[in-house]
Amino acid sequence: MAQPRNKRSLTIARHRTSISLEDEFWDALGAIAQADGKSIAALVAEIDKTRGVKAGAQPSLSAAIRLYVLKRTRGRREDA
Repeated sequence: MAQPRNKRSLTIARHRTSISLEDEFWDALGAIAQADGKSIAALVAEIDKTRGVKAGAQPSLSAAIRLYVLKRTRGRREDA
């Protein structure tokens, strides 16, 4: 059974958007933002700017956030 998602609204580039992520991803995203000294909205804006850099491959914003969190958490484990 699919895990419930938590939808939140953020303003990114002066544009209001809703993002639906699992609670664990919101928690991890919040921890990353705090560690970087940024708000969640600022971090999501950065993720939004960099998604789809590869030609023809632009994931949804929710997917881009999940991938970013995965890469950051994997990177920390490899550094330890």
